[in-house]
Amino acid sequence: MFRIFIIVFLSSILLSCNEYQKLLNSTDNDTDKYNAAEKYYNDGEFRRANALIEQLIPSYRGKPQGERLVFFFADSYFQIKLYYSAAIQFENFIKSYPNSQRIQEAYFMEAKSYYMLSPLYTLDQDDTYTGIDKLQVFINRFPNSEYVSEALELMNDLQNKLEEKDFEISKQYYTIRDYTSAIKALDNFVADNPGTIFREEALYYKWLSQFEIAINSIESRIVDRVTELERSLDNFLRNYPDTIFIEDLSEKINIAKQLL
Repeated sequence: MFRIFIIVFLSSILLSCNEYQKLLNSTDNDTDKYNAAEKYYNDGEFRRANALIEQLIPSYRGKPQGERLVFFFADSYFQIKLYYSAAIQFENFIKSYPNSQRIQEAYFMEAKSYYMLSPLYTLDQDDTYTGIDKLQVFINRFPNSEYVSEALELMNDLQNKLEEKDFEISKQYYTIRDYTSAIKALDNFVADNPGTIFREEALYYKWLSQFEIAINSIESRIVDRVTELERSLDNFLRNYPDTIFIEDLSEKINIAKQLL
């Protein structure tokens, strides 16, 4: 019984592939090709839909179905994770059909394509900047759109990524033990990004830099620097009483006090 099922299943796949190949190679039956492309799209078979739609678009340019095909073409690229192609085709849709009922969705999906292209924070962030710009254009143009809430979340994610990159660059000074430069860089980071989610960690590394300077000071400077270190720690704990760094901070301030 199982063997029969496998044979029937494989036969249906082969038949489907043959039908698809016939449509793909056909040059004289746009109606059947259009219906099949729409069915493939609605069934989630986006690669097949994409290939057929690409063939159909020239024939339907200027016709009512053309707008639908161009949107499906762009979205099918998005669905198969070819986000550069998706962004280009959504932009093409926007230029070709500025009065479409789907114009809001097209603007949003173009921006979302760049969001998906945004790489790890350690890499070049050109697509991240483009994504933020595109999302801002969408929000400004359609402030009451149903997609605004998601657009704001996406833009916040991208902004956090840029801040993480800036923070890691600032933190590098601590890593290479250039503590004076670390303090300056981390101060600048916090000033430039007042609402950043990395503020606590930035101030923690600033304090660690102050600690390293204090414990390695000449004798005549130790008292002043340890006293300043205590004040800085008090300020930090007022802002972050439940900090995850409390154990390390407590250990280090005790080390510093032993120098007095």
